[in-house]
Amino acid sequence: MFAGKNVHVTAVRKKDGSLDYLEVPKKVIPWVQTLKKIPFIRGIVGIIESSAKGAQHLNFSAESFAEQEGEDASSAKKEEKPGFFSNISMILGVAVVGVISFLFGKFVFTLVPAVIEQFLFQNVFSNQFLHNLIEGVIKIILLVGYIYFISLTPMIRRLFQYHGAEHKVISAYEAGVELTVSNVQKFNTLHYRCGSSFIVFTVLIGVVIYSFLHYDGYVERIVQRLILLPVVIGVSYEVLRFTNSLREVPVLRYLGYPGLWLQLLTTKEPEDSQVEVSIASFNRMREAEQRILEGRA
Repeated sequence: MFAGKNVHVTAVRKKDGSLDYLEVPKKVIPWVQTLKKIPFIRGIVGIIESSAKGAQHLNFSAESFAEQEGEDASSAKKEEKPGFFSNISMILGVAVVGVISFLFGKFVFTLVPAVIEQFLFQNVFSNQFLHNLIEGVIKIILLVGYIYFISLTPMIRRLFQYHGAEHKVISAYEAGVELTVSNVQKFNTLHYRCGSSFIVFTVLIGVVIYSFLHYDGYVERIVQRLILLPVVIGVSYEVLRFTNSLREVPVLRYLGYPGLWLQLLTTKEPEDSQVEVSIASFNRMREAEQRILEGRA
């Protein structure tokens, strides 16, 4: 999937070798656009939008795969031929599920490390900064372990290969080279602007923010984590933007390295056929962007 200024595009290869595309134009909602200009608030809005869009495009890929496998459920859906409002409801439902899944994941990875740390180290020492630091370490261990084990499954590994292909295409485009498979494959699967970097920053920034607050007891600690979750997300987004702006500075570029290290797990070297799909998706996005701009002229 590739996101332009006005449209998101996903390409899926069918068994016959042809490509199927999903184009989702970005809808401009004035009050949302206003929020996206406010520092610390724009990160939360952006993450919610990304979760919703990502769920729609993953659902499209899953349905395309199911149709090719000839599943009865997919056939039934085709025969039903849902109307316009049914389609809108389905899209909204997928988007809501995507947002809820993201929020649930953040709650789990926020609360579980705090519970584990409290259980293991509550009576070992009293320094709350160390408690917060250990909580952050536990969170990183759980996150890395989770990503590693799901990456062992064929489906997720393939997903991570496409993730790597997307990064290669973006890097090749930014370098100004022709988007051919051989050219794109020369580039790295890691990229500074990846969402994986954001995940790492939420952990690191959380440790810093939690360190400024005192808590009395287990319940207050958990409540603090939940209340501060939007703050951690907002600050992490701003830090990510800041480190991205410094990636060309020789020394300061290392600020973005923690996110790149996580990408060693969330991206895999793609096959040539996967790079072909990514190039096609990217080119389709650029074509769609051009059509939209010409339509406004």
